[in-house]
Amino acid sequence: MTTLIQGVTTSPVQMADRKALGIKPGDTVKVHQKIVDKGKTRIQIFEGIVLARKHGDEAGATFTVRKVSSGVGVEKIYPLYSPLIEQIEIVKRAKVRRAKLYYIREKVAREIKRQMRRMSLVSMSTESETEANARIEAEVKAVAEAAAAAEAAAIAAAAPAVEETPVETPAEEEKKD
Repeated sequence: MTTLIQGVTTSPVQMADRKALGIKPGDTVKVHQKIVDKGKTRIQIFEGIVLARKHGDEAGATFTVRKVSSGVGVEKIYPLYSPLIEQIEIVKRAKVRRAKLYYIREKVAREIKRQMRRMSLVSMSTESETEANARIEAEVKAVAEAAAAAEAAAIAAAAPAVEETPVETPAEEEKKD
């Protein structure tokens, strides 16, 4: 007893288009989401990797997107057929061997911990930029002073130890008389 009315859409979302997208875990997607702020509507883009897809293609289907923003991991769970989602773009597809990529959370955390360990070890053993510049200037000054002293010593050693005797010109001899 279902009556079918042609030309009437029951949902503001094109469900067939969203189904045809075929979003899978491992895909990098851009989700254009409508956000209402003080009566105004704007579009916010959230780009990240799809970690999971749940509930297949039914009305309650969802997908989880994760991105790292300013060193902090952010995850959002979107309903696939939400009218607040303006558009879903698939930027890149990746071949993965798992249906859920939740292990990426721990993998990223381990990598960040490794980087922090490396940074702390490096920062402990190095000097600051101002200290390095001061040390370099002091070394340059010491080298310049050593070169000047060596040059003065070489000139003094090369010159013979001869006393200068005043040589009188004929005009000076007449003045003495």
